Amino acid sequence: MSIVNYPMLGLVIKNTGSQYIVKTDEGDLVDCRIKGNFRLKGIRSTNPVAVGDRVTITSPVDGTSYITDIQERRNYIIRRASNLSKQSHILAANVDMCLLIVTINYPETSTVFIDRFLATAEAYRIPVHIVFNKVDRYNEDERRYLDAIVHLYNTIGYECSCVSALNGDGLDKVRASLAGKTTLLSGNSGVGKSTLINALLPDLRLRTAEISERHNTGMHTTTFSEMFPFGDDGWLIDTPGVKGFGTFDMEEEEISHYFREIFAESAHCRYGNCTHTHEPHCAVRQAVEECRISQSRYASYLSMLDDKEEGKYREGY
Repeated sequence: MSIVNYPMLGLVIKNTGSQYIVKTDEGDLVDCRIKGNFRLKGIRSTNPVAVGDRVTITSPVDGTSYITDIQERRNYIIRRASNLSKQSHILAANVDMCLLIVTINYPETSTVFIDRFLATAEAYRIPVHIVFNKVDRYNEDERRYLDAIVHLYNTIGYECSCVSALNGDGLDKVRASLAGKTTLLSGNSGVGKSTLINALLPDLRLRTAEISERHNTGMHTTTFSEMFPFGDDGWLIDTPGVKGFGTFDMEEEEISHYFREIFAESAHCRYGNCTHTHEPHCAVRQAVEECRISQSRYASYLSMLDDKEEGKYREGY
């Protein structure tokens, strides 16, 4: 690692909790820390500096390099911090696309988790490519359910791929979508995110682990967020698996805007401030009754409305 004796610009490519690795514009890798109470625009975050941030770094006489400034972010993906109802955790900044890795089983990814992630990405206008992994393991009933879920999200307008990261099936489409982009990979623990990255970047050999057969849940293999070069000018951002996705920094009246089909139907509601929960002549509830909006998506919307309740985020979803 290099020591910086004058201000330099760089990209945060790894966050190890107390330290950050910055790749400078000159190509050097620098271990950095942050000083004191580093806050950004009032965001109470467990990680004020995130992977993907463009930063200024300096090194005083003691030889320790410090991040002294963060350039304005184009966007970021943020979630409620685990067990901290008042704080957030920024998964990554300055993202072109997200790969949301989900599994129908082994373990099961809930539609509530999917919809919360999609709504957060919609809030910052970040495209999401939903990757349904482990298709090699599914039985006939699971395949039918997979087809139904893929049809649902395709109909809404989300790109979907069905893959087996283990044997490489379906990865060509995913690989092509990553070219030239900074892409965040996220998903529940155990969905095969590290296996997928190993398939896309074989030289990395990231550690993987089996899921718990007893509880059908995943175990963490990625501890810290890190960026890996992909192709000539792309990046993959690996993040630790999460059990739940608590939304953050959303106003109640905005939530329906982040569900594409609900927002489209809301134009036909009688009241401009309709919450789509109890009001008469609500076009959204009528669309749910007529199966033009899925029950699962509407249930996810209602669960996000409930997030104002005290202590809602203290349990995983």
